[in-house]
Amino acid sequence: MPRAAPPCPGPTSRYRASHAVSAALTAASLAWTFPLLAQTADRATDGPADSAPGGATDGAPDGTVTLPTATVTAAAPGSPTVPAVVRQRATLFGTVGSVGFVDAQSHADSYASNVRDVLKDTPGVYVQERYGQELRLSIRGSGIARGYHVRGIDVLQDGVPTNFADGSGDFYQIDPLALQATEVYKGGNGLAYGSTTLGGAINFTTPTALTAPAPNQLRLEGGSFGTARASAQVSRQFGAFDFLANLSVNRADGYREHQRGQYQQFNANFGYRLSPDVETRFYLGVYVVDQDLPGTLSLADALNQPRRASAGALALDQARDTRTERLANVTTIRLGEGQQLDLRSWVIHKDLHHPIFQVIDQDSWTYGFAPRYTGRGSVGGMRNELIVGGRFFGGTGDSRHYLNQGGSRGAQTLNARQQAANYEAYLENRLYLLPTVALMAGAKAYRAERRYTDHGGLAANPVAKSDRDTFSGINPKIGVLWEPAPEVQAFVDITRSADVPDFSDLLQTIGSAQRFVPLAVQRGWTLEIGTRGRRERFGWDVAAYRSLVRDQMLQFATGPDIPASTFNAGRTTLQGVELGVDADLLRGVLTPGDRLNVAQLWNYSDFRFHNDRRYGNNRIAGVPEHVLRTTLTYGVGERWRIAGTLDWVPSGAWVDYANTMRAPGYALFGLHASYRFGGGVTLFVDARNLGDKRYVSDFGTVADARSANTAVFYPGSGRAIYAGLQYRF
Repeated sequence: MPRAAPPCPGPTSRYRASHAVSAALTAASLAWTFPLLAQTADRATDGPADSAPGGATDGAPDGTVTLPTATVTAAAPGSPTVPAVVRQRATLFGTVGSVGFVDAQSHADSYASNVRDVLKDTPGVYVQERYGQELRLSIRGSGIARGYHVRGIDVLQDGVPTNFADGSGDFYQIDPLALQATEVYKGGNGLAYGSTTLGGAINFTTPTALTAPAPNQLRLEGGSFGTARASAQVSRQFGAFDFLANLSVNRADGYREHQRGQYQQFNANFGYRLSPDVETRFYLGVYVVDQDLPGTLSLADALNQPRRASAGALALDQARDTRTERLANVTTIRLGEGQQLDLRSWVIHKDLHHPIFQVIDQDSWTYGFAPRYTGRGSVGGMRNELIVGGRFFGGTGDSRHYLNQGGSRGAQTLNARQQAANYEAYLENRLYLLPTVALMAGAKAYRAERRYTDHGGLAANPVAKSDRDTFSGINPKIGVLWEPAPEVQAFVDITRSADVPDFSDLLQTIGSAQRFVPLAVQRGWTLEIGTRGRRERFGWDVAAYRSLVRDQMLQFATGPDIPASTFNAGRTTLQGVELGVDADLLRGVLTPGDRLNVAQLWNYSDFRFHNDRRYGNNRIAGVPEHVLRTTLTYGVGERWRIAGTLDWVPSGAWVDYANTMRAPGYALFGLHASYRFGGGVTLFVDARNLGDKRYVSDFGTVADARSANTAVFYPGSGRAIYAGLQYRF
């Protein structure tokens, strides 16, 4: 039976460190980096060293891709810190295990408003909208019942974590219009970046002046529900120096009442190549979010009055307003033939104002440093590829809670500090026993510290207290990769995962007070087997997995305006199939160069308790058993295309762990068309949910729907049409 824990206090906790600590860390990182730069520059040669980690080259086959197949439209050369898309894909598919790749050009000619629009065609990724850019993202059951934000997935931008030091995170820093590509590492396959969580890692890479499709880009979009967005991007090269800056401004009233959101997202990078073998690049990000919250509804209201906001959201004027600044550096040093050292350092500041059941104000800092070595060589005459890395990142933040009086601060109820630190070291080695067979072995060692200090001294919370916990372990991985033919791969591997509780799990509201509730690390073993490739007109990406998990962290809602409570389940089994296939049905139908393509995505998820004292072998609530997406596309080269889509969930997910209530299934139809004029101008139209279907897009889980409050549903958006114009020059 689960170890029950009381209600959770609310949103993901954040951290704050002094400017002095952050500056000292960054200075120490740079102080160590620049002597290395100087040493390497002194011995650098004029010849380029373009071999990528993992032995990939520009000429490597790129057919093994996450489906549907994306077309690379620019033969950009890339650079040491940010390789070209072709090289990036080839390196990714050297991974022994299931991965996914999304070229940003595949969604450049459509309305991509959030991360779901980026990942919706990736097998194994379950991503659903709640409101604005707030999503439910789960890979293989990670954060399956999490009622808000992200757990169990490392979210990276250019290889640098955007998660906070306790592991929590969100997607408000990810602008789909500022991406070059997206790499998805499922489960322990993220070991190459030090990730061994159940869900794995997602790395969003941004373009540079060396990889951008054009030096200048302007984009205007608008459509249903008061949506308007403008974006501009400019990039330049001046000798060894290059820079790129991208700004997006977005506003939307939203489908529902009290859902208005405004986003300003600025991303820039500045690179300097000291020699052909040494490059340093700084990343700057500024993100401003003002998002009203519509709250959750009962199932009846979600289906019959979906545009309503919840009474609590209106009465408390619930919102999530953030101001985030991010500074990161990536320095790449090529040490010799096939050897490379990457040094990453970062600091993130975030200010959160979050009126929900209480007004939550948090001011936090996160900072870190991550060296990573990759090398190619030979062992006993056999090709060998090695990755060795480490990560330290920590953070601290002040958290203040107030009574919510119509969205304004009332009496203060909490004055606390949260601190987290993580120490990680990892290794992955691939030895090619045969030219087409690689044996992979690796492991990650970690130590995670969490400390909470309640300063007390308040009428509602007079007593000061301090709590802390430490988590540690080693997560091994072993696997085999076989390449029986060009552009065809098969793999099998076993990995161990560990998910450390974040502060949203550890800090839970009991009565009117926040308390530190000890939880165990969620641990699991995952076996996966799969294949990916392309032959003639047909491409595929399929994997089957089975995870045996102990102490899985699950949630159930305690009220419509209070986020979910967290507990450790006993033993659970998570298994499924991730399938993506596509085929050119016809070519040269009406004119040379045209084609009719069909792509099919199918995610099968069978997640269950295992002989639980309370829930037996019931299914775990939160994710539907079957999720399907079909896309039929007719196009002529890259000039124009028209595509019809069907998103089908035959039967919705269980809402409660007692398995007495399901969300309804649904089918949604969409239509997309785009046309590229001469001179770099593209026009597109995106129509979604053409049948104006009323459905549930997401919900919070409950223990037993027969006795719990079930006003936990987020209605899906109705019929919507968006149009956009893009100009590249």
